[in-house]
Amino acid sequence: MTMVRSSRIPALSALTRCLQEEASAIAAAAERLSSDQVEAALLLLERCADRKAKLVITGVGKSGIVARKIAATFSSIGLMALFLNPLDALHGDLGVVAPEDVCLLLSNSGETEELLEVLPHLKRRGTGRIAIVGRADSSLARGSDVVLEAGVDREVCPLNLAPTASTAVAMAIGDALAAVWMERRGISPADFALNHPAGSLGKQLTLTAADLMVPVSKLHPLHPHTPLPEVIGGLTRDGIGSGWVEHPEQPGSLVGLLTDGDLRRALQDHSADSWSSLTAADLMTRDPITVNGDVLVVKALEQMEHNRRKPISVLPVVGEQKRLLGLLRLHDLVQAGLA
Repeated sequence: MTMVRSSRIPALSALTRCLQEEASAIAAAAERLSSDQVEAALLLLERCADRKAKLVITGVGKSGIVARKIAATFSSIGLMALFLNPLDALHGDLGVVAPEDVCLLLSNSGETEELLEVLPHLKRRGTGRIAIVGRADSSLARGSDVVLEAGVDREVCPLNLAPTASTAVAMAIGDALAAVWMERRGISPADFALNHPAGSLGKQLTLTAADLMVPVSKLHPLHPHTPLPEVIGGLTRDGIGSGWVEHPEQPGSLVGLLTDGDLRRALQDHSADSWSSLTAADLMTRDPITVNGDVLVVKALEQMEHNRRKPISVLPVVGEQKRLLGLLRLHDLVQAGLA
């Protein structure tokens, strides 16, 4: 194959021109959209959510890739969505589509053979059909309940052949539908986080102190009368640089917290001659700041960072009657990407 090289255009100028052309294509498509058709599409999507039904999205080739992305977007914001390969649909996978579902069909030409073959089966089931098409007078548009026109004057491709501007417009319409659907449903950051538990936002809005704490079952309690050598041994034994002091008359209840910092400060405040007589009660922080197990870790972090008494690196997590559940360390929050 012989390649003909054209005169070189500065790369940034050429790239900027392509971006501007795609942006113009999206803006032009926005002007062509029908208010009634957009409203009808959103009503179908809302009905789908109300019925706990699925949004089934299909397309072929580059439109199929865009369809997969739109399906992923809707799934991430709380509307169950899936991509359906139209060829597979004709060979059994159509069984995933129910009458109460909504099907979003993508085709630039509106004459994609595989989609046109699926269309009558969707009609027969009574499944709602939204078409994102480049031609409003196409066969796919005529067979759909709602038509969102996504046509472009030309592709960004210099040959006007590779799907570029057309796919950008189709994806933009899909994204816009998802964004407006979120607004109408009142999707909150907490709702969004439920589907993104591994992300930073998801962790902030879903993880609790009980999820990240070192459980009390892995900690050895100290007692108010525990002498200094045993205190040092206890802090070393659990390997977390802190220990909890148990109420002498209420097993399991927290009476004080002892950290490496508490130990250093106490030794500094007492003469070396008195060290041998020091006990956990002399070293510990009495009635330390605590959090409940169901408190979000982001709130616990705020308490650690904004404490007026002294910096907090360990926060006791307690239940009823100050019964210790575990210790939440700043180290654990850092490892979880929250600090």
